[in-house]
Amino acid sequence: MSVDRSPAAAPGTTDSPATRLQALFEGHRLTPTQRRIAHSMVRRAADVPFLSSVELAELAGVSQPSVTRFAVALGFDGYPALRKHLREVVPAEPAAEAGSFNEYQQAVEAEIENLRHLAELLADPRPVQKAGRILAASRPLPVLGLRAAASQAYGFAYFAAKVHPDVRLLNEGGTMIHDRIDAAVRAGATALLCFALPRHPREVVDTLAYAREAGLTVVTVADSAFAPVARHSDLLLPAAVGTGLAFDTACAPMLLGRVLLEALCDDLPDAQARLEDFDAHAAARGLFVE
Repeated sequence: MSVDRSPAAAPGTTDSPATRLQALFEGHRLTPTQRRIAHSMVRRAADVPFLSSVELAELAGVSQPSVTRFAVALGFDGYPALRKHLREVVPAEPAAEAGSFNEYQQAVEAEIENLRHLAELLADPRPVQKAGRILAASRPLPVLGLRAAASQAYGFAYFAAKVHPDVRLLNEGGTMIHDRIDAAVRAGATALLCFALPRHPREVVDTLAYAREAGLTVVTVADSAFAPVARHSDLLLPAAVGTGLAFDTACAPMLLGRVLLEALCDDLPDAQARLEDFDAHAAARGLFVE
């Protein structure tokens, strides 16, 4: 799913419970609290049709009246009507036997499930392909990622610089970040890629708003289509993070970043030549130990 409303699945594919839930939420203007409920429901898509409003409120960390207001915002008379609808459109799936796993294994299993969900979303390659075209056409290409997302932005920029002629990494905030966006626009930039992960810094939201005002098309990789950065993104590609450990894990966003790199290469006609040239120079310098 992406905020440009591209179709959720290619012909012939089967929607997962999570994908069906996301389709239900699309087109509704949700408050931050309601986006939190929606995100929690997507993460526990198979269980949600059987949760009470109190249980869903506990899962999302909100109040029970907030769950009721959320159901009404989606067009239902109340939560019971929403739950009835969910039981019809989100079929039950066999629950995993998590009891046999320790907490570390459960974290890995959760990440595997996040990757499966990402694979389902990529059954329709059009949003990623569109993102690749947008990013390849931007010269220079600014890549933004602050705090928890800084490493994601750095990894993308490191590899993208091998095939794209001008990649500009924005991984440190502060008063100069708007200056660097202005400089990129003056140099001819038409798009900005952002990696946005929880907890979402206010500075990232403000920076994306500034980038769009400056005329840049914003492509965002975020943990959810309901993340706070969604309203400042022209194209949002979701990839869930794992929350089973003390610090979030971001295997799916990292992999989605690599998929975006592949799409970027597909739209840069000289990408392969640049890679071969880099390999030749690296070999001549003895850069890597074989």
